[in-house]
Amino acid sequence: MDIDLPKEANKIRQDIIEMLLEAKSGHSAGSLGMADVFTALYLGGVAKHDPKNPAWEERDRVVLSNGHICPVLYATLAHAGYFPREELKTLRKFGSRLQGHPNRFVLPGLEASTGSLGQGLSLACGMAWALRLDQKRNHVWCLTGDGEQDEGQIWEAAMFAGKYKLSNITQIIDRNNIQIDGHTEDVMPLEPLKEKYESFGWHVMETDGHDIEEITHVLNETKKIFEKPSVVIAHTIPGYGVDFMEWKSEWHGKVPCAEEAKNALNQLRSLCGNITSEHE
Repeated sequence: MDIDLPKEANKIRQDIIEMLLEAKSGHSAGSLGMADVFTALYLGGVAKHDPKNPAWEERDRVVLSNGHICPVLYATLAHAGYFPREELKTLRKFGSRLQGHPNRFVLPGLEASTGSLGQGLSLACGMAWALRLDQKRNHVWCLTGDGEQDEGQIWEAAMFAGKYKLSNITQIIDRNNIQIDGHTEDVMPLEPLKEKYESFGWHVMETDGHDIEEITHVLNETKKIFEKPSVVIAHTIPGYGVDFMEWKSEWHGKVPCAEEAKNALNQLRSLCGNITSEHE
């Protein structure tokens, strides 16, 4: 049966709101903004993976470098069948497998323990290089934040990938234009981001980060690129689907109270056919 991907992404956003409300801590804006990209990766057939066999040798590797938006990763993994959705309510609780940053030793489906910004792309490049040495055809997908591009280690990894022509890696940058201290172009200007990556030897594509059909097409196109690593700049709206969160940098690391969560869930339900959630 075909999956209605936009509706699935909307359900994931509702789960994110409920998770953050229950946890009373976490990161709202980026998690909501990347739901469509994660839906395309895990539910839209972009990444090869098997929830029933997380260690499948032929699987693609997915590395979430900006690990603070792990609520969207956890919610998507649950929807994909890696663990029960009920477990999402344990986010950030003592003893939970759903820690504040991903821990690959406790949760199936995770490839790396991340969250120290800048390191994930180096890990992903190492995976891509090792897979090439082993003559494997697995692809590596590395998700990064745009504020994370301020980290010098990102550009060290970018040089490495360009030098070794790692065509089996695709970096996906969440270009939502905010970071914890405000607007990215005020904190540390990134533009011209596309031209910078091209100068490092990367093939660069851009996409509307909320058009799942377009996201799926662009990500699949990167698999056809040879002799260059690829980067997709996904233009997203932080806090997407919730009007009082959208474009607000203060929601980078803020969670909704009960009344705000109710408002957010009502807005999300109205987006795609009055989808219901467990939170009433």
